[in-house]
Amino acid sequence: MEIARVHFYVEDATAWRDWFLYYLGFTAVNRGISSEHTHTEMVQSGAVCFLLSSPLLPTSPVAEFLRQHPPGVADIAFTVPDVEAAIAQAAAQGATILEPIQQYSGYRCGKIAAWGGMTHTLMEKSASVKWEARDRPMFTAIDHLVLNVPVGELERAVAWYKNVLDLQPQQAFKIKTDRSGLYSQVLVSRNGSVQLPINEPASSNSQIQEFLDVNRGAGIQHIALRTSNLISAIAQLRSRGLSLLSVPQTYYSQLKKRTEFPLSPLELEAIAQQEILVDWQANTQNALLLQIFTQPIFGQPTFFFEFIERRFQAQGFGEGNFRALFEAIESEQIKRGTLQ
Repeated sequence: MEIARVHFYVEDATAWRDWFLYYLGFTAVNRGISSEHTHTEMVQSGAVCFLLSSPLLPTSPVAEFLRQHPPGVADIAFTVPDVEAAIAQAAAQGATILEPIQQYSGYRCGKIAAWGGMTHTLMEKSASVKWEARDRPMFTAIDHLVLNVPVGELERAVAWYKNVLDLQPQQAFKIKTDRSGLYSQVLVSRNGSVQLPINEPASSNSQIQEFLDVNRGAGIQHIALRTSNLISAIAQLRSRGLSLLSVPQTYYSQLKKRTEFPLSPLELEAIAQQEILVDWQANTQNALLLQIFTQPIFGQPTFFFEFIERRFQAQGFGEGNFRALFEAIESEQIKRGTLQ
């Protein structure tokens, strides 16, 4: 299983196409396609493919989505080796089949209802079709997607994704500060290509609860885009004016106190200048995780992007970065007045 594409429902698809081209260096795949009620743009970076749809009429499914939620992720499409088997498995586990399997040029697909108001499209490519990634993109792949669910739903959501899509539990986190907290379970596909952390609020003022309140239900909180040189990428994104979460410089002085610190002073200086989070585990042959996060892109405290670099085949998620992200978003909550 792999992530084929992510479908955003937005108020103006053309404007958001231009946003991805300017700020993130994506490429427009087509000139836009319109039906009688919906306009759709497609953008790509490496193996990352995003669809952006906006309504032309109130009867558009996008208009209905936007009446219930702010702009965000409406559908995640996965490629599967056998779409008939995947749809049958989903149906056997009680998933609602929204669209039966249909044949298109180069692939077959069906759609199921997923958690919250989201859907999943399951796609099987024709053997003769290859979807090539563009050359030398800044971002090469989707590293992971994060789903937020209401309190009390974490275990049921984990069971749903395990039974319906055969994702397997990998890591669990309990993050608590003096102000708020969350519980998280990381799910991974058997081939390792799909990583889905699922978060549940551990306090009524948690940033996860704030997301759920503003989003009016469960949804994708962020998508992590992988790059091979995060320091260079972030320098470019900052030069374009992209808003990123701040990290206090005290974070980097604390880093150096940890055991087996893996960075040279020169590289630490470059990382600190770009305010990138760093995590590693001792005795892992220099495996290193570099991460940074944007401010929410739609103007409300819902969806944002993460940019990530994994060095020396670093796997999973470091608890240090997980906590640092949580605390950085807490700082933004305090600025918004939603956390005391």
